[in-house]
Amino acid sequence: MGVCSTPEQCAARWGPGAARGAVAGLRYSGWGMYKGQRITVIIPCLNEEQGIEKVLRRMPEFVDQVIVVDNGSTDRTSDVALSLGAQVIRENVRGYGRAYKAGFSQATGDVIVTLDGDHSYPPDAISYLLEAFLHLEADFLNASRFPVRDRLAMSFKHKFGNLVLSLAMSLVWFRWVRDSQSGMWVLRRSILEEMDLVSDGMAFSEEIKIEALRNPRVRFAEISIQYSSRLGEIKLNPWRDGFHNLFFLIGKRFSRRSKRGII
Repeated sequence: MGVCSTPEQCAARWGPGAARGAVAGLRYSGWGMYKGQRITVIIPCLNEEQGIEKVLRRMPEFVDQVIVVDNGSTDRTSDVALSLGAQVIRENVRGYGRAYKAGFSQATGDVIVTLDGDHSYPPDAISYLLEAFLHLEADFLNASRFPVRDRLAMSFKHKFGNLVLSLAMSLVWFRWVRDSQSGMWVLRRSILEEMDLVSDGMAFSEEIKIEALRNPRVRFAEISIQYSSRLGEIKLNPWRDGFHNLFFLIGKRFSRRSKRGII
């Protein structure tokens, strides 16, 4: 399974929900650009009515395309995003990875930036990340949440779980990654063609980093950002998702890679 490159392919692979999108307003009209690069921001959401408003209001004006993937919300997430000029894609089959695959299929920018809709990742940091991304000549930049400066942003249990998973990934893949579970990344859209992304769930976050690390043609980098307390309901189940992600990354290490690209 991979990411599709057209709405038709997306609908055929994941159903019509992934191919539907709506655009309201002209805030993100495609005329912004950042130093010659078109920027797409993808935000997966599940009942993030409160957080998505704050995220979109803080979105830099140079962003060309903002895609909010509504992953089966029962609140006003889609309405709020549309009212603030974002493109909304509805993916009714729930799953973190599923939402990102739907978003990737509609992205038009040269560079893709991701973040969550709960306002825990700072939209203000996008320009800072893009500067680092271009300066380092990276193809994939991971935004590490560590060290966590806001004591309320992450519990000790979550910090410990992230440490275990990041250490496991580093040992299994022979490359130090400080935050394997971060949901904020900057990547060149073109590298998706060489990725074999199979996870539809929370493991997608570590899988996309693994795919970047295992490709010698992809330059991987990592820098720290300010991480804040989320707004709204917590979706993550630390024990269930933690063990699943651990088993997934070990299984990924010994799995046979698909010969074809994902888009």
